[in-house]
Order: sequence, then structure tokens, then C-alpha cells
Amino acid sequence: MAQVLEFKLPDLGEGLTEAEIVRWLVQVGDVVAVDQPVVEVETAKAMVEVPCPYGGVVTARFGEEGTELPVGAPLITVAVGAPASGGPEVPATGAEGSGNVLVGYGTSEAPARRRRIRSARPEPAASVTVAAPAPAAPVLPGVPAGKSDGPVPVISPLVRRLARENNLDLRELTGSGPEGLILRADVENALRGAAPRDRAAQLSPGSSAPSGSRRVPLKGVRGAVADKLSRSRREIPDATCWVDADATELMRARAAMNASGGPKISLLALLARICTAALARFPELNSTVDLAAREVVQFDHVHLGFAAQTERGLVVPVVRDAHARDAEGLTAEFARLTEVSRDGRLTPADLTGGTFTLNNYGVFGVDGSTPIINHPEAAMLGVGRIIPKPWVHEGELAVRQVVQLSLSFDHRVCDGGTAGGFLRYVADCVEQPAVLLRTL
Repeated sequence: MAQVLEFKLPDLGEGLTEAEIVRWLVQVGDVVAVDQPVVEVETAKAMVEVPCPYGGVVTARFGEEGTELPVGAPLITVAVGAPASGGPEVPATGAEGSGNVLVGYGTSEAPARRRRIRSARPEPAASVTVAAPAPAAPVLPGVPAGKSDGPVPVISPLVRRLARENNLDLRELTGSGPEGLILRADVENALRGAAPRDRAAQLSPGSSAPSGSRRVPLKGVRGAVADKLSRSRREIPDATCWVDADATELMRARAAMNASGGPKISLLALLARICTAALARFPELNSTVDLAAREVVQFDHVHLGFAAQTERGLVVPVVRDAHARDAEGLTAEFARLTEVSRDGRLTPADLTGGTFTLNNYGVFGVDGSTPIINHPEAAMLGVGRIIPKPWVHEGELAVRQVVQLSLSFDHRVCDGGTAGGFLRYVADCVEQPAVLLRTL
């Protein structure tokens, strides 16, 4: 006897309540193994392949590619147990579920409810027939229905979404990437070319003048960022202090390290090394506030978040145990996480658990900012661009490489003296890297 089990979109953690179907990895009628990925979804945090905890035959899929589903909505049904009449052999394992669903999250409930699907011809009461519906033709995101006779080579699902949201047929584009791969720039150029025609249509005889405004939904990454920043401002009594520092010696030290051979050391890695040393001296800033217990929780490890700008928006990957890594190890981990960020392959584990954040907004060509703390952390260090400026050095006016450092901190975990001490130590290490050597 076969049982039909319904697998629902699992809780993806971090308060995420919905996900968009990017790509189905199985068809109706396919035989799947326990913990085999069946669908790729995109959340406000990352792209995730969702494995099914049951082994059997896929009898139904719920939702086309591009559809948003809430957590708990059905994804697929799987026939588990004995083979259906005339159907493929159905694996006998998996009826109780693997309990894995997503690594680090697991199943949140008992195996989903079971339902029976009977054939049109009456069967004996003790038997069950699984009727597998004929698979519908796939609908390609960004391609109108009826034109999906093959996949369109696109650099990422994010480009498909951009085309879909603007009703752009990807099949009409010629990609500028390798072997005709469609890049984001190709879609944006096509949309810019369509804009004049859209405006002309709006101003055609009998039409009303455009209002000059548009509404952009706060969803996906932008929505998640908006929610988190709003919560930070609402809950954290933050304050900011800043200082200019002469980074000339730090830049010289990095140049000397990279000239000695071996893997190149990034500036971000050196700043991270300074941060972890400063947090060891001022642990109040490597903490979080437990409001329910009315306690400040200080961590004995530093999981260092860093801001990374991607096509999907701003994300904050986390370097685990940054305090235990040297400059070379930090450089490698920053590079790895940056690459997967830009490819949209960050996992929920990559984006959670941070205890302090480093934000190098100098890459945008700006000198300073007042960082908004990454809730529920207690502080964030912002680093502006490093540029030549007049500076008094050893009693003489000179041109030096100057950077502005900004520290936003939760005033509940410490007072201004502690925050100022942290920032001054960071600035001293930037100006005289030998200061850092004394703490190693």
C-alpha cells in the first residue's frame, strides 16, 4: 500500500516567512530519494535548495517558478511505500521522514498529514492507487506562457526575476556574455530602451498625464533590510563616535606583507584583525542585550559580520571565529563569502550568528557615515575611504593617507568611555600597526 505524504515549505529560520520558487529540480513522476533537493527557493536572505525528507514518487508540485509561497504551504506530494498499479517502483524508505529538511534547521513538526488519491475505477477498500497528474509544460520566469520551448541562458535567477517583474521577454534579447549568456546589464539596457515607448504611450491622445511617481514593494532583500533597520532604530538606544586616523603606516605594512610573497592580504582582513584585538580589550562591545532577562550577554568568541553589496542588495555574511584567524585566513574567508554573496549562494548559516559587524563603506567613495547597528548586536565599526590629506606628522605638515573611523554602539551595554577607548585603540593600531603586535 502506498501513502501520499505532503511536504510543506519548511521554516527557513531568522524569522523568514516566505520564499520564491526559483527552479524546480524534480518533475511529477520522478522518483526521489530521502533528503534529495527538490526545489531551489530564494528568500530575503539567500538561495536555498530544499531537500525532501521522504523517498518516493512525486505525485504533485505546487506553484510555478516565480511564485512566492508562505512557510507551511505545500511544495510537493510524494507517494511512499508499495508501487502504484502499473506505476514505477516506489522506495519503501522515508515514510517517517529524515528529520533533516534543511541542515541546521530540521523538521519542525511530525510527518505531514496523509491523503489518498483514488483512481477513477473502484479498487478494493484495502488498496490505494496513486494517480500521478500529467506534468504541465514548465513556465520559464521572464518568458511569456506559450513560448517556453527551452531554457534561456541567463547569468542568475535574479536576472530572470528582473525581467519577469518588468514583463520583459528574455527570448527577445541577445546576451552579451559568453556564448550569448544574458547578463543583468542586457536586461537593464532593454528596459531603458522600452522606457521612452512607455512614456509615449502614457502621453498618447486621450490618456492622462503620468503622476511622476511609482510604488516599489518592500519585499525580498530590501524588505528584510528595512525590517531589520527599523527594529534596530526602534529598540537600540544607539550613539556614534568617530575619529580621523593616519593610515599611512598601515598601508605601508600591508604593502610590505604582500611584497614578501605568498597569498595577498586584504585591507579588510587587517581591519578585522584590529577589530578582534580591540574586542578582546573591550568585550562589552562584543555582546547583545537580553531584554526578557534584563541581562547583557557577552560572547567569548567573535563571529564577525561584514557588509557586502550584491545585485540582491546589502547582505552581511559572517566570518565564524574571526578572533582565531590570522590575516591570511581572514583574507581567504572574506574572499569566499564575497564570492558566494555575489552568486546568490549564501546559506542561512552564512548570514546568522554575528556578534560584531565591520562596514567598509569607503569602497563607495565616501568619507564617513553613522552606521546603524545590525540588530541584535551591540556595535558596528564603519570605515571610510583612505585618501591623501594634509596632516601634521611629527610636528610638520605633510600629505598622509587619512581615514575616518565611526563606531555606533548600544548605550545599554557600555558608556561613552568604553566606546571611546575601543575606537581610540583601533585608531592607534591603524596609525601604528606595531601597537597590535604587543597584544599578540
